[in-house]
Amino acid sequence: MSTSVRPDHVQLNKLPFDPEFIPGAGNAVKVCLRIEPSERVCVITDEATLEIAAAIVAELEKLGAPYRAWILEELADRPLVDLPREILDDLELSQVSIFAVKVQRNELRSRIQMTDVVNRRRIRHAHMVNINPQIMMEGMRADFQRVDRLSQKVVELVRKASRIHAKTSAGTDLTADLNPNYRWLKTSGIISPEKWGNLPGGEIFTTPGEVNGTFVIDGVVGDYLCAKFGNLRDTPLTIHMKANRLTEAHSENRELEDDFWKYTHTDANSDRVGEFAIGTNIDLKDVIGEILQDEKYPGVHIAFGNPYGAHTGADWDSTTHIDVVGRKFNIWVDEQQIMREGKFLVEA
Repeated sequence: MSTSVRPDHVQLNKLPFDPEFIPGAGNAVKVCLRIEPSERVCVITDEATLEIAAAIVAELEKLGAPYRAWILEELADRPLVDLPREILDDLELSQVSIFAVKVQRNELRSRIQMTDVVNRRRIRHAHMVNINPQIMMEGMRADFQRVDRLSQKVVELVRKASRIHAKTSAGTDLTADLNPNYRWLKTSGIISPEKWGNLPGGEIFTTPGEVNGTFVIDGVVGDYLCAKFGNLRDTPLTIHMKANRLTEAHSENRELEDDFWKYTHTDANSDRVGEFAIGTNIDLKDVIGEILQDEKYPGVHIAFGNPYGAHTGADWDSTTHIDVVGRKFNIWVDEQQIMREGKFLVEA
């Protein structure tokens, strides 16, 4: 259901917020984005995320960095069809951007419009989709310098590899054959102009050459299905892949099974594995049912649909992108085991 555009304007710098958000907001501004006082910042938020955005704005004001803060409902009806022109114009003037929004169904198009500008202008962009108080007080308090050191060691290993094998005691058993023409990206939480990053950060990813096998999703699924179904520990979704395509999906929760199958058959490539990733945020202790944080949980996750080809080099596309996350992985990079039961064997 759409919500009407608000006629009034909320001033984020006058809005009270939970002081427990301060460490995470400071981490975002000072560590992850390394914002300088001379840099212009575009802050994008919505009514569901005002308090968190207010904490971020407070850190920007402490720093003295100029910023514009935009609240989506003040500019357009939700769900968004397109990103409002005012925000697109402001991005053209900004060196840094922060997107802290609880997204709604069918808004991916508007986010792609935003990241198109971010990519073209090489904006340091923090993507905080569905950020919530729990994530601000857990994942956003991570030691991102330590996460970055581990991520660098792991990405150096996989960049030389031809195959990654992943298994779990729950029944996951899959193999990713890697394409040397596709790039591995590191999004550790330390954001650079080369690649915008999700916050909290902590993953490395590529577009795989080909994935085959079984994935027991006992963590979470992404996009709007995450809010709908949450933590899947007790009702996992088991999927099968052959030649990089989804071939089967089964769950005792038939609604989850049906919704996932429908989502992954939106367009011709919605069922194609577009992302193969390893979560590297070692400060996370378990899956919480929130994809923004859970895809950084140590282990393998994959995504069907959009392969982020502008970054990985993949030459195909999709209008959809949905991540799936499991628990307690064993991972081998070629013949070297780098994770046992969810614990890295590589030192940060």
